Amino acid sequence: MNPVIKHIFRFILFILIQVFVLNTIPPLHQFIVPYLYFLFILWLPIGINRVALLLVAFLFGLSLDYFTGTPGLHASPCVLIAYLRPFLLQLLLAQETAEAGYKEPGHATMGWVPYITYAGILSLIHHICLVLIEWLQFGDFFYFIGKVTGTTAISLLMILIAELLIPRKEASRAGK
Repeated sequence: MNPVIKHIFRFILFILIQVFVLNTIPPLHQFIVPYLYFLFILWLPIGINRVALLLVAFLFGLSLDYFTGTPGLHASPCVLIAYLRPFLLQLLLAQETAEAGYKEPGHATMGWVPYITYAGILSLIHHICLVLIEWLQFGDFFYFIGKVTGTTAISLLMILIAELLIPRKEASRAGK
């Protein structure tokens, strides 16, 4: 499949899953709200141009904001994690792995520990930014920490399940 068509399909699929499935689930607890949409940004190709990455992340977040009626709430965290993503990948990937031209970050290309670290750090940053913008105040610090922790935990669990269930054909870390 053409990579551009594959990413357009993912763009639409992640928006639809977030809007019509995950957003209709009542909050699991006052702290836990399931978010999976930003996995689209995490799965973009490693070698994507940084300007293109930021633009795609902005359009993706803005598209979700359009469907949810929350202008800028999701676009801002998406752009933030898209900005930080290349730096984190550079830290987590060995030089020879980054130069080998792997297409997408994943457990097959990075290994489980670096991939979980990558997804966990970007999930945490995304949720801190999202909850902070949504909340717009530091009234109860423990509520803020609880919501960020709970939302990050459920999102990371859903990312790992998606990583296991959604087949992505990539070269393995060992070069197979």
